[in-house]
Amino acid sequence: MDKSLNPVVGPSPMTFTSDHVHQHYRPWKWVAHLALLISDQILVVLGFAVAYWLRYHATWPPSLRSIVAEVPSQSLAPFHAFLPVMILLIIILTILFETRGLYRLPRGSGLLMYADAIFSSTIIGIAIIMVFVFLYRPYYYSRLIFAFAGGAIVVLLLLWRVLLLRVRQWGWRNGIGCERVLVVGGNGLSRQVMEGIMSRPEMGYHLVGYLHHAPQIPPDHASFPHLGTIHHLRSTVESRSIHQVILALPFWEHHYLPQLINLCRELGVEFRIVPDFYEISFDRVDVQHISGVPLIGLKELSIKGWNLAVKRGLDIGLTVLSAPLTLLLSLLIALAIRLDSPGGALFCQTRVGKHGRLFTCYKFRTMVHDAEKRKAELEALNEADGPLFKMRCDPRVTRVGRFLRRSSLDELPQLWNVLRGDMSLVGPRPAIPTEVEQYQPWHCRRLEVTPGLTGLWQVLGRSDTSFEEMVRLDIYYAENWSVWMDIHILLRTIPTVVMGRGAY
Repeated sequence: MDKSLNPVVGPSPMTFTSDHVHQHYRPWKWVAHLALLISDQILVVLGFAVAYWLRYHATWPPSLRSIVAEVPSQSLAPFHAFLPVMILLIIILTILFETRGLYRLPRGSGLLMYADAIFSSTIIGIAIIMVFVFLYRPYYYSRLIFAFAGGAIVVLLLLWRVLLLRVRQWGWRNGIGCERVLVVGGNGLSRQVMEGIMSRPEMGYHLVGYLHHAPQIPPDHASFPHLGTIHHLRSTVESRSIHQVILALPFWEHHYLPQLINLCRELGVEFRIVPDFYEISFDRVDVQHISGVPLIGLKELSIKGWNLAVKRGLDIGLTVLSAPLTLLLSLLIALAIRLDSPGGALFCQTRVGKHGRLFTCYKFRTMVHDAEKRKAELEALNEADGPLFKMRCDPRVTRVGRFLRRSSLDELPQLWNVLRGDMSLVGPRPAIPTEVEQYQPWHCRRLEVTPGLTGLWQVLGRSDTSFEEMVRLDIYYAENWSVWMDIHILLRTIPTVVMGRGAY
């Protein structure tokens, strides 16, 4: 790999500051997302109001009166009686819309994609509500009102999306709300991408310019703004407020990709890769097109936005529920530690958290009080690979400590870290700074999520897992997270800990 590109990479993994991973924060995206969320909820209520009027107050022609039977006045449910139903439906539809990706569909998405997400989610939501309502009926809830509500909600949401699409495309054509795009590459691929961006303003991209690996301007790129070489990527992104970088390098220049990708991640700027001869293959990628040219985006982390809020709620809920038991266990363990060896019951250590932030991690002491001083004497006996330090028969471990390690009870105080938000119940193993100093750039991907008490590395091997495999498992977890994955890992952790597999 060309070492001359090293300055492009920026701070090394050993730089621990709050700016270790910059986030290209664009408040208008969050405002637009929230406004769309609220408008959808208002339309759900409006859809129910339309359904209520159609069912109870509309005048139907004689041919339909046999289908829309009159409801006895004494059994007529007032509109406010549907308020709990509407609130529940709003919650269900919000979750379903987020799950179906309705609020993050890619640019260029047509009405059919919106219709599919809205129709299927609404049908599922109405079905869940009907099951819930007809198990408990304080009023006469007509089945037709739910059928009318489903139809009205679908129509209203689709009409709203059509209006938004038209307004958004009009704005893009007039340069309002466009993504500022920088293309990296000086070959036929990059030219084709830039021509596509220029010819389709309704896609909402504004071409700022391109960077080439050489200072010379390719003859067929003369009509596009040349902003320098790939060595100027950092300065160009920062000075020109770039929103998205498109890496359109020929296959013989793909050795630059890892460093360019790491820099984009560090700057928090979105990036996409144009495959040359389709020699790049990724699992479950995000693909968009500009004039027939495929733009491939690497998989984003799943733990963000709504998913992050759900995960945080799960962490707090389970930690609080387990508090009485863990407090009692902690008192007994602390007493056993003090009776077994001199020194405090707790061991405090600086660990590296999300985005490289440092925090104090709490554990029960399992070693002699001067263990850190004696570590240097044992470096030659390290049995772990990579930057980790592990020994099966570490002489520094106390008698009580050996039991605590095997049962993972030494990690109970980390529930305080979970409540503070430093850690999660499930996530990557929290690293220490000296380990991170030895990270390769791709290892830093695991620092983009909150560390956890347990994780895939815990249930699939614990200390027997190699460092490289642990990092791959952490990245897989971050990219494929779901509530069910967390629950599955937590449930599998119990037998793993009880049987002591891979622990030392």
